[in-house]
Amino acid sequence: MDLRSLLRRTAMQRPAVLTVTLPGATEVRMAVEAEVRRRGWPVAGAPADADLLVVCGAPEPGGAEWLDGIQRSMPEPVVRIVVREAGQVAHVLDMACRGLADGAVTPGQADAGDQQETVVGEPGGHAHGGQHGHGDHAAHTGHEGHENHQPDDHAAHMDHMDHEDHAGHMDHMGHDMHAMGEVAGLPMAERGDDRDELRLDQLHVPIGPGLTDWPTGLILRLTLQGDVVQGVEVDHLPVPSGLRLPFWDEPWLRAARGEEVTRGSAARRRCAAHLDSVGRLLAVVGWDDAAARCRRLRDELLSGASREGISGDLRGALRKVERSRTLRWTVAGLGELPSSRARAVGATGPALAADGDAYDRLLMWLGEIGRGLDGLDDERPLTPDELTGPRGRLDGEQPPSQALLDILPELLTGAEFACARVIVASLDPDIEELALATVSGAAHV
Repeated sequence: MDLRSLLRRTAMQRPAVLTVTLPGATEVRMAVEAEVRRRGWPVAGAPADADLLVVCGAPEPGGAEWLDGIQRSMPEPVVRIVVREAGQVAHVLDMACRGLADGAVTPGQADAGDQQETVVGEPGGHAHGGQHGHGDHAAHTGHEGHENHQPDDHAAHMDHMDHEDHAGHMDHMGHDMHAMGEVAGLPMAERGDDRDELRLDQLHVPIGPGLTDWPTGLILRLTLQGDVVQGVEVDHLPVPSGLRLPFWDEPWLRAARGEEVTRGSAARRRCAAHLDSVGRLLAVVGWDDAAARCRRLRDELLSGASREGISGDLRGALRKVERSRTLRWTVAGLGELPSSRARAVGATGPALAADGDAYDRLLMWLGEIGRGLDGLDDERPLTPDELTGPRGRLDGEQPPSQALLDILPELLTGAEFACARVIVASLDPDIEELALATVSGAAHV
């Protein structure tokens, strides 16, 4: 083995992981995040930086071409693994690590396009090689930041965080925003009038569903003129229907079925859901350390940490986020949603109660987490009529997240492209909820 191969094999012991989650696999996704964190493996923010593609959930037959595009964008050797059950994560990551190490030193590969895929969680699942050509990659969009920082220009402020508040800096919001194109590459631009009455190119850019720190399964088809969103179409990956309840709404839906569920377990799930949303929003604005802390606390809550054991660390994390002037300055004013408009589209949860912008919605999550801490150990039964999950009422005319999806075009139109992800993250719709149907005043799958 030559020195180059040895170094490559050593590097593959700590591969950079890119995780893509499909609707119905929230629990698997969190298990992957926790295991990757435990191993100290780096997390890739883009395919070009990744060695290992972890797909959480089962792709629809014939509907994974966009995953192939992401895989083709990754440097070789690359392994793609599909994990269907949370309990299999450690085993399959071990398999993937061995596959990467072997691929890094295999002499005389038959083709530069040889890539491995491991499918775990189905009868007869096994590792197998896959031939993937290197044609056009999945479309990418990237926009350079502005040179001059003006006080009211949010896009300009997305590049830097106050060192006093945050370690690190703001990642550019447009950088490595991976689009899922219906055809490879970006479409040709058209002409249209922009808000300054200039004739600018119109570019049709689909983003999602494989974007890092993006609501699972969400697809937005944007019409851009310059860096301004002029039109939005909302779509999503298929939502599996079956016996598995939407993960974040599970305690309330089980209680509606007549099962015995404690109020403490519901409070725990609500706090964890909001920590997951807060972590996603903080990651989008580039505060990675705080995002990682929120995700670690989320996992501790779901693992059964007591109120006494987690309260100090969790309240400290909440205070740090609440007191960040730079964070407030960065997201305030984005995605204004008055309660009257939220009510009109059927919103019933934090988006309605916040009665404001992205920062107000963040504060609403933080407040609900803080209040929920006191109820973590409550052993009283959750009653069947207590049907308000993390995103709203579960016994309404539509799932709570449907209202969040319905309002997205209105909130995003006219926003700068760099701010669109902040607005989306501040709503954080749960596509899994779309499998719910209302029956006799209670939500069921």
